[in-house]
Amino acid sequence: MTAVLPVSVSRGILRCISRGSPAGCIRHFAQAAETVVDKDGVSAAAAADGVPAAQKSSAESLSFAVGTFSGLLHTQQVFPYPSVLSEEQSQFLSELVGPVSRFFQEVNDPALNDDLQRVEDKAMSGLKELGAFGLQVPAELGGLGLNNTQYARLVEVVGQHDLGVGITLGAHQSIGFKGILLYGTEEQKKKYLPRLASGEVIAAYCLTEPTSGSDAASIRSTAKKSPCGKYYTLSGGKLWISNGGIADLFTVFARTQVPDASTGEMKDKITAFIVERGEGVTSGPPDKKLGIRASNTAAVYFDEVRVPAENVLGGEGNGFKVAMNILNNGRFGMAAAMSGTMKGLIQKAVEHATNRSQFGNKIHNFGVIQEKLARMAVLQYVTESMAYMISANMDSGAKDFQVEAAISKVFGSEAAWSVADECIQILGGNGFMKDTGVERVLRDLRIFRIFEGANDILRLFVALYGLQNAGKELKSLQKALSNPLSNTPLLVREGLRRARRKAGLGTGLTLKGQVHPEVEKSAELAVGAIEDFGSAVEEMLFKYGKRIVDEQYVLQRVADCAIDIYAMVVVLSRSSNALAQGLSTAAHEKVLCDIWCSEAATRVHDRLRSLRSGGSGPALFRNLRSASVALVENGGVVASPPLGF
Repeated sequence: MTAVLPVSVSRGILRCISRGSPAGCIRHFAQAAETVVDKDGVSAAAAADGVPAAQKSSAESLSFAVGTFSGLLHTQQVFPYPSVLSEEQSQFLSELVGPVSRFFQEVNDPALNDDLQRVEDKAMSGLKELGAFGLQVPAELGGLGLNNTQYARLVEVVGQHDLGVGITLGAHQSIGFKGILLYGTEEQKKKYLPRLASGEVIAAYCLTEPTSGSDAASIRSTAKKSPCGKYYTLSGGKLWISNGGIADLFTVFARTQVPDASTGEMKDKITAFIVERGEGVTSGPPDKKLGIRASNTAAVYFDEVRVPAENVLGGEGNGFKVAMNILNNGRFGMAAAMSGTMKGLIQKAVEHATNRSQFGNKIHNFGVIQEKLARMAVLQYVTESMAYMISANMDSGAKDFQVEAAISKVFGSEAAWSVADECIQILGGNGFMKDTGVERVLRDLRIFRIFEGANDILRLFVALYGLQNAGKELKSLQKALSNPLSNTPLLVREGLRRARRKAGLGTGLTLKGQVHPEVEKSAELAVGAIEDFGSAVEEMLFKYGKRIVDEQYVLQRVADCAIDIYAMVVVLSRSSNALAQGLSTAAHEKVLCDIWCSEAATRVHDRLRSLRSGGSGPALFRNLRSASVALVENGGVVASPPLGF
């Protein structure tokens, strides 16, 4: 998994830079990139961490986030800000939002659910009557048939009021039976979806095991195929399963022996199964948790459970792909929920700030409080903008959205935590008390940075996926060099782009014509960040080669740059749309956009400067590693007490 660049490659790059040979730079950068994109490189590392390897090169991808790793602007999916709902779909959605909002205001009691550590019976029945358990199930199979954008809007309402209920609903449909929607046969859909949509049957997603968390590929549950081929015998245990104690239908992932198509040799692969609760299926007691207590969480055990062969989901041996695509398709919903949560928190903070007087003045007039409220609004705006852009991309048929979905999950979960923390600070002692409900929200929020892909792992995924695609982009340029006469325009364009970048000049990227004139200055900041990022990525591919997969200090910071840049362009697109339409909120949205872009651009350049530094970046990483090793060796804190005893 580790390799150093050949001396000839290193010397070649230095030589071509010193001589000003753009074509030579491309050739040697491509050679460096090959050490990242070969079969043992980033793809393997990504798979080992439970995330899918890239399937397309950035040249074929329309993903904006992926393109930034090559210093490119793929604007098709981000400009103009997408709108996908027909008049009929908008009308149907508007008719749903009112009743759902009233239900959470008048019927559901989040504090009671939290105390009971389950969704109260009246609320559960009300959710079923609303059709909340089958939001995306086709109407002909008993559901509401919502697309992703409509679904996001209702999830946002739920997130604003009760995250415990949100997890109960989300674990059921966003992941629990999502595999049936994505991969189910017609027979499977007709058999299961009507009862799932009505809430008669609750679903759960069973992937995590005691020894397999982020490393989803290491699961140990097994499913042995019978000699007759008509059923499998499933055995194993799953841990921390949302709805695990109340579900009657499970999407379960287990290891199976599958014949290799070319050799016939039996190989150990993961397969997904639809498993009904019955003989051999048991659940542990409800787990005692910090937050989302209204959501049932329990271990689920499968003791030689006979599963019919027709209950294989997505094909034998394809379980890893099924598992990851279910998560990829559901992550945008988490951003929508977090957006709603932040709306509720901001409302509480504003209400308190406008009514609380201290030192003879309302506290909303104090600069410290104003900054807190403004930053809370920015984080909510960015998260909401991401959620609806990604859902619209998905509804438009986009295939390259997994990086953006991961970004939205990371950003939204961390933004909501920050907003909750600041809300408590603004409310002061009131915020710490149970009666305001904010302490419950804070407890509920903590899990969102962990489940459905821990943020640390998703950052590695964002970085590795982007680096792999940047490497493929360079590799394609290397191929073009083998036939320069047929690829002269491409080579000249790319060569000049790199030469201008090396000389500190702009590469010609621009968002003029894409953004509204009033946010062009912020757009220039975004373009500058993208150019700097693309240049730094090439330098890192050259510097580390395949070793980049082990440089997690670097990868985390690369991911943070990608997240900041994607957020910049998302708010540029949305605010431009508001300005173009003359919305009453346009001036406010411009302010939020300008705040974000100004600070995000500075963060990107500072991180990249540190990564490029021959001293501060590497020295910091060495010190961090050294401090960590000392703690592990000592079993805890190493420094002697100041008093000596």
